[in-house]
Formats: sequence, structure tokens, C-alpha cells
Amino acid sequence: QVRLVQSGGGLVQPGGSLRLSCAASGSIFGMGWYRQAPEKQRELVAGITRGGSTNYADSVKGRFTISRDNAKNTVYLQMNSLKPEDTAVYYCNARSSSTLDSLWGQGTQVTVSS
Repeated sequence: QVRLVQSGGGLVQPGGSLRLSCAASGSIFGMGWYRQAPEKQRELVAGITRGGSTNYADSVKGRFTISRDNAKNTVYLQMNSLKPEDTAVYYCNARSSSTLDSLWGQGTQVTVSS
């Protein structure tokens, strides 16, 4: 069974940057990053197809960049100009190319605070 393992995240001051990584243990199709703030629903932050097409939530356009390395089955989220409202638990999501199951990473906390 394919697993997603996340790394990165932590505490950063407003205006700072962080990079998240998510490595899959097997072959996957589209990948994406979601986030969930306290008492809010989980929302899509950014997505990327296997071919490299991307989409972003309006709130992060121009600040976040999603990318992937297909050879490593890894997706990245570069987050710049971070704001306190970006504080949330971030989850990566991917669909297994063998089983078509939707997979989730373990989640990582991102806190933007001075």
C-alpha cells in the first residue's frame, strides 16, 4: 500500500518562508496540499497533475508554489510571504496509480506568528 510521508513545517514569523515536502512510497497520479485551521473545514491549497499543471486557492496565489519530482514521487509546497491566516495543519493528498485510492499524509503544523 502506498504511503505519504510529510516533512517540513514549523513556526515562522509573518513574511517568512517555509517548504513542505511529501514523499510517496509508490506511483501516484495527481497530488495536492490541503490545510485545516482550527474550527474550519479542510480546504485545497494547491494541486498539481502528473504533467505539471497547477492550480491554487485564491488566498495563496503569488505566494505559494507547488512542484513535484515524478522520479522521486515527491511533491513540494514552497510558501513565501506567510501570513498569520496561513496557520493550519497542512496535509498532502495523492491518488495511487495502482489502486486509485485517495491517500493522505500525516499532517504537519504550520504556525505563522510573531
